[in-house]
Amino acid sequence: MKAVRSQSIPELEASLNEFNSAMRQAALVELARRMQAGELPTSSEKPVVNLHCHTFYSFNAYGYSPSGLAWLAKRQGYQAIGMVDFDVLDGVEEFLQACELVGVRGSAGIETRVYVPEFASHEITSPGEPGITYHMGIGFTSSTAPQPVSPILERLRKTASERNRSMIARLNAHLAPVVVDYDRDVLPLTPGGNATERHILKVYLLAAENTAPDLAAFWADKLALPVEKVSALLREPGAFQNTVRSKLMKLGGIGYVKPNRQSFPTVEEYHELITACGALPCAAWLDGTSSGEQETEKLLHLFLQKGAAALNLIPDRNWNIPDAETRRKKVAYLYQVVEMAQKLDLPLNVGTEMNSYGQKLVDDFDAPELQPVRQAFLDGSFFIYGHTMLQRHLGLGYQSDWARQHLPSRRERNHFYTQAGRLLPPGAASKERLQGLPSSVSPASLLVAFDTSSKMS
Repeated sequence: MKAVRSQSIPELEASLNEFNSAMRQAALVELARRMQAGELPTSSEKPVVNLHCHTFYSFNAYGYSPSGLAWLAKRQGYQAIGMVDFDVLDGVEEFLQACELVGVRGSAGIETRVYVPEFASHEITSPGEPGITYHMGIGFTSSTAPQPVSPILERLRKTASERNRSMIARLNAHLAPVVVDYDRDVLPLTPGGNATERHILKVYLLAAENTAPDLAAFWADKLALPVEKVSALLREPGAFQNTVRSKLMKLGGIGYVKPNRQSFPTVEEYHELITACGALPCAAWLDGTSSGEQETEKLLHLFLQKGAAALNLIPDRNWNIPDAETRRKKVAYLYQVVEMAQKLDLPLNVGTEMNSYGQKLVDDFDAPELQPVRQAFLDGSFFIYGHTMLQRHLGLGYQSDWARQHLPSRRERNHFYTQAGRLLPPGAASKERLQGLPSSVSPASLLVAFDTSSKMS
């Protein structure tokens, strides 16, 4: 390994996304050293956030590791960044430590699909799968779940693996002579053995390139599309990948396995895992157009009853749309759900996902369509960062007995953790100041410790 002190900035930044954790750590330490020495400029902090970024522990379209995401946020001047991975917590500790090292606000989460029997006849956020919806937990501080709930976390990983193997068996039969082996070809693309549909897709696309003598003709046959259309799609890699995934892996595709009630955890089971980890259950909203999301208020009330404490949105899907009428309709739905969340005291967690080619590294917060909701998005980032810091360093997060005693209502808690997030600067200094406080500190005293002009209202 080339000594990090002699490496260029591009070399160090590339090392941040290596599967070797020691290489990532050494590169980040060196980048932080150069930054602190004034040898490496970074952008000044801007009022933009991305709190929903998948890492390479599930799938990041640009290859970012937890450390890579933290450095991206620092280099580009994001106010906050949050990692979210499918089915695993593998990157949580690396990510939070990286954020602390470089001085950026960070939060960590998990995402999976859950079964909602009360909406069994409705599509919600998972197209073609009634009763199934994407659901999240945010504000984790450890990659390890407490022993009583660790089987739930392990079951998420195991179920995903079984689903992937079943899909590959179906796809191999359909795509022969282009075939892949899950253990040999797919798992090496992941640092922690947690492969996704997108990893599988990547492997099949590469295998086809290496095997099929006429790529357009091969895919035209396997996708049942005109060869001229496939030839055009091949010139647009992102669109082509989405087409293959839609045709082969999603509802109606040869590799699709229709889920049943046992395919995913219930909301209650998933919430048990999240809250035992001191994190926050977070509902996920898509765009308001499904039959389930046409009843968003009923859906959110149901999730609140089950313990949800926040709501995730993907803003770009709701305004950055070429068709004017579709854009008008989805922007209206976006405003409605933000207003609803505020009335229900659900802080917002927003981001771009980064798990599909073409998705932005951060939302365009200057877009006119986002102006009415921009502050709510920024407030949500302070909220989850405030919880994360207090949970990680004092054990006084949103789910703690301390919070329930001193801040019994969701509104009180939301206000407090948002204020704490505003007052706690990112970096090691806040960690040291927090660890110097007694666990018996009152909410008001804690805020005063960081800002003598603060007053609880």
